[in-house]
Amino acid sequence: MRAAEERGQAVVLLVGAMAAAIVAALVLGGVARGLGVRGREQRAADLGALAGARAMLDAYPRLFEPARLGRRPNPRHLERAAYLALGRDAALRAARLNEARAVDVEFPDGRTFAPVRVRVAVRDPVVVAMRGRRSVAVKAQADAELAPPVDTMPNAGGGYDGPLAYRQGKPMRPDVALAFDRMEAAARSGGHSLIVVSGFRSDAEQAKLFAAHPDPKWVAPPGKSLHRLGTELDLGPSSAYGWLAANSRRFGFIKRYEWEPWHFGYIRNAGSASVGYGNPDGRRALPSFVPERYAPMLARAAQRWNVGAALLAAQIYAESNFNPNAVSSAGARGISQFMPGTARSYGLKDPFDPAASIDAQAHMMHDLLRRFGSVPLALAAYNAGPGRVAACMCIPNIPETRGYVARILGLLGGAQDAAGLGGGGLEVRLVK
Repeated sequence: MRAAEERGQAVVLLVGAMAAAIVAALVLGGVARGLGVRGREQRAADLGALAGARAMLDAYPRLFEPARLGRRPNPRHLERAAYLALGRDAALRAARLNEARAVDVEFPDGRTFAPVRVRVAVRDPVVVAMRGRRSVAVKAQADAELAPPVDTMPNAGGGYDGPLAYRQGKPMRPDVALAFDRMEAAARSGGHSLIVVSGFRSDAEQAKLFAAHPDPKWVAPPGKSLHRLGTELDLGPSSAYGWLAANSRRFGFIKRYEWEPWHFGYIRNAGSASVGYGNPDGRRALPSFVPERYAPMLARAAQRWNVGAALLAAQIYAESNFNPNAVSSAGARGISQFMPGTARSYGLKDPFDPAASIDAQAHMMHDLLRRFGSVPLALAAYNAGPGRVAACMCIPNIPETRGYVARILGLLGGAQDAAGLGGGGLEVRLVK
């Protein structure tokens, strides 16, 4: 009897264990299905966001086409609502082709005049347990954007094609050579003999150098090196780096990159259309979207600070839409959106005075263009601060800043003033 009872208890335990295993298998199967669906839905969200951004990129130039050509509508012009509809339709189509069912598409910066960011969310249900057929929504989300290429080195635009002077056998702009002479004499009196390791380099020379050392942090790709402007010098020996860092600015040179103690760029007389400096006739360079009352202010500021009037106008359009009384949520004020501290540093007493604000904006952009030698980097520094740009010599990974730069580059291209963008064409990037 005792043996029979034990056998009966064993059977009960075995049946219980089998039942528990079956339940566990069902639960694990549901979890596995959930994980599989999660991966599938993330792929659908990623591909949907990329497809939406690609459609936006293709249509982006049409946002900046004039609405009318004379008295007739311009068939190339695209209103913002139609532009967003193209992005939404492409995103939905791609997500659904990848087996997503519940798809939401939104535009985080949709209220700006030229949105550059699309977000796709997929929420498909999946059964995770058989009893009662319980289900939960598996959510996947992806953001894609149109952004300027994120380079560790700035794109300098057109190269220098004027006369060259030589120091120690190395070519440079004549005014750079004279400034180097003064700096070399001062260094010699301080016990240092400066060596010019490299000066002006053509795109062909840069291509050979990059082929031998294809690391863009240390060697810029051809077409993107500031050495092509004739303003840059690589100097030695290493024992002089400290003296150069402390004294070079007195002679018009600055250390370009934190990680290159030998690279110094000349920032005086740096005006060049290749990096956004202006046409002497600022009024003639103004795009048509500038309100008439601000045209003289922009022309004066462009001429005074030798910065492209179209660049200043595109910035104002993006900053305040020419509203002299604008105040941002962060506290930036006026037509050019100056923070109080920055306004003080540029002697701007009243940011709501449009003439004074535009002049200070041109002054600041002049300084940023001299420092960074690139329109995209100067714009990024205006928006995010020069410290963040100098830390990487790139457009910081900040969505607001990347969108700001992209909108202005797009507007400049649409205004037929693409000179000086430094190859700042936009690209599609998955960012989340």
